[in-house]
Amino acid sequence: MQYSYVAIEGNIGSGKTTLAKMLSSDLDIKLILESFAENPFLPKFYDSPDKHAFPLELFFMAERYYQLKNKQEQDLFQPSLISDYFFMKSKLFAQNNLKDDELQLFNRLFDIMSSSILDPDLVIYLYSDVLKLQQNI
Repeated sequence: MQYSYVAIEGNIGSGKTTLAKMLSSDLDIKLILESFAENPFLPKFYDSPDKHAFPLELFFMAERYYQLKNKQEQDLFQPSLISDYFFMKSKLFAQNNLKDDELQLFNRLFDIMSSSILDPDLVIYLYSDVLKLQQNI
């Protein structure tokens, strides 16, 4: 593969994980999947978004950072990897969910973290219409 890091993005239900798994298997490269189910703030966020948005977004960003940083350092002899998310997603969601003061702190932490991980060589964005997304979900 000519790219050392490919990130796949798109809406929930667009097929990011399916495509990432297929490419990882076909190309025999490392796979990183977003682990949203382990976020303990997700159910709390759905109950009270204003109260739990900041810890929710920090947890997601920290988890994504940890995954990417560990995979980058694990195997120098198989440098290629594919993920079903793009780290920048953390910043985009934070912009939609956080208050101004929380967003300022989040952005500082994001800048620190993003400076020490690789940017993807290629980002694949999967688009699907809303009806198809609803069917997939």
